Formats: sequence, C-alpha cells, structure tokens
Amino acid sequence: MSDAPGAEKPRRNRRRENRVAAMQFLYAWESQRPPDPVVALAEFLTLQEHPRDHYAFAESLVAGALGHLDEIDRAIERHADNWSIGRIAKVELAILRLAVHELLRRRDIPPVVSINEAIELAKGFGGDDSHRFVNGVLDKVKETLDRPLREAAEG
Repeated sequence: MSDAPGAEKPRRNRRRENRVAAMQFLYAWESQRPPDPVVALAEFLTLQEHPRDHYAFAESLVAGALGHLDEIDRAIERHADNWSIGRIAKVELAILRLAVHELLRRRDIPPVVSINEAIELAKGFGGDDSHRFVNGVLDKVKETLDRPLREAAEG
C-alpha cells in the first residue's frame, strides 16, 4: 500500500466493523450486565469511531442476540462438547453468541460468511486457539441448518 497521491485507500468493510462493535458490546454486556441493554448499547455506540447510524447492523445483531439469548446459549452448550456457558471465555462467548444468532436467525446472511467472520474475530480478539474452538462449535451448529450454506436464504 502506497501513500502516493492517487493511491487507492483500503476499503473498510462496514459489516466487519459492525460485527466488531457488536462483539465488543456483547463482551462488555456479559461482563457488566447493565440493567437496560438498549441504553447501554446507545452509550457504547457514542464512543465508537463513526456516528451511530454507521452501526445500524451492529444494533440489529445485538438486539437479535440478546432477544434470543436463551435459544442461542442452548445451541452453544449443545454443540460445545463438555463446555458450559460459564466455562467459555467471555470473548469467545461474545463471538459465538453473535455468530449463532446470525446462523439461526439471519437468513439474509450466508452461513459460511457468519462462520468465516466469527473465525476472523476469534483470531483478532481471542486466545491462540480461540478460532479453532469457535470454528468447531459453529460447524456443528451449521449442520443443523435447513438452508443453503453459501448463499442467503429466501424469506
């Protein structure tokens, strides 16, 4: 990448930025359990690099993940062999909750995209083997889906 005049700047991936923000909020939420997650999310987003409207996708992901938390956590525990929710590191748990929500509830996102994004988050924010753990759990969740893996599903 050159800083020369006319050099193309790297294109930022807005959805990836939104997933990072959503994962970071879910991590903070798990650590602090604020009484009103909607207010906490709004406050969290004021601290981000871009204006709040940039993070509409993140808000949608967080609302979905927290709105279906029991279902998501049951799926994680079912597919994380010998791991209870309490034993999973908070970073990996936030990543898994985000990705499992996408897999189970966001038919507009191809499952392989959700899994790949989660693995990248785990590589960037988790421990040395986090991405393997996250991939293993999500691969098992993926096997329960009734839709195409490489494309968004209709409806």
